[in-house]
Amino acid sequence: MKETTAIIAAHGPDREGLVAAITQWIFDHRGNILHLDQHVDPVAEEFFIRVEWDLKHCNIPFGEIPGRWETDLGQPLELAGSVTVSGRRPRVALFVSKLGHCFWDLLARCEAGEWGVDVPLIIGNHDVFAETARQRGYSFCVLPVAPETKADQEQRSLELLQEHQIDLVVFARYMQIVTDTLIVPYRDRIINIHHSFLPAFAGARPYHRAYERGVKVIGATAHYVTEDLDEGPIIAQDTVPVSHRDTVEDMIRKGRDLEKVVLARAVNFHLNHQVIVHGNRTVVFG
Repeated sequence: MKETTAIIAAHGPDREGLVAAITQWIFDHRGNILHLDQHVDPVAEEFFIRVEWDLKHCNIPFGEIPGRWETDLGQPLELAGSVTVSGRRPRVALFVSKLGHCFWDLLARCEAGEWGVDVPLIIGNHDVFAETARQRGYSFCVLPVAPETKADQEQRSLELLQEHQIDLVVFARYMQIVTDTLIVPYRDRIINIHHSFLPAFAGARPYHRAYERGVKVIGATAHYVTEDLDEGPIIAQDTVPVSHRDTVEDMIRKGRDLEKVVLARAVNFHLNHQVIVHGNRTVVFG
């Protein structure tokens, strides 16, 4: 978002006049619309909208805008969603295990100012990247996970997330299944990445099994984490072609490159409030 903008991302039952009502409300409060995207799902009869507008001449105090939206339009029009006013840098936590390709890519993007976020917390269930991350100024907490410690470590992770006021959690190939302890407080705010062989090649060694089947395309999927393993609302996906000339190592390299790009794309969509979750699906305004 620009320095003085606000974004509405909302959805609700479709009816006539919704776009007119929203844009009139913005106009009445001296807002200048910069971007507007809307979509109607004809099957669910659900309306989705994302509007970004300039607050330079807005006649509502910035801190009151979310409340005024809810009172004036959200409740009367049965629109669920949020209004975000620019000014506060999102706080992102990264979870990582032993694979570093997504982890280092995300850090590089953050350090380059690509998203304008802070990363006050990194949690790993191994210490593989702890020292290097700390040398670069990050707070890296090692919480080893074993069956007998899993519940305690998840509770400790939640405490750290709340202590650091985390807005978004990104699993940068964090190879652990999490429970409601983390999922419920961070519903639609935990993003995971995995290969797109699921469900055909679920389990261990997916690239080896795909190689044996002679697949012609491999992919990656980024999604929100839910109680159903790897079945949360999908945010971003992509594929890359492979051929009989590609070895298992080639496929792994291509897959990891793709995972970095798809995960970063999903994070970008989320941070820009371009994703609206409805049931187990998403509407992503590009």
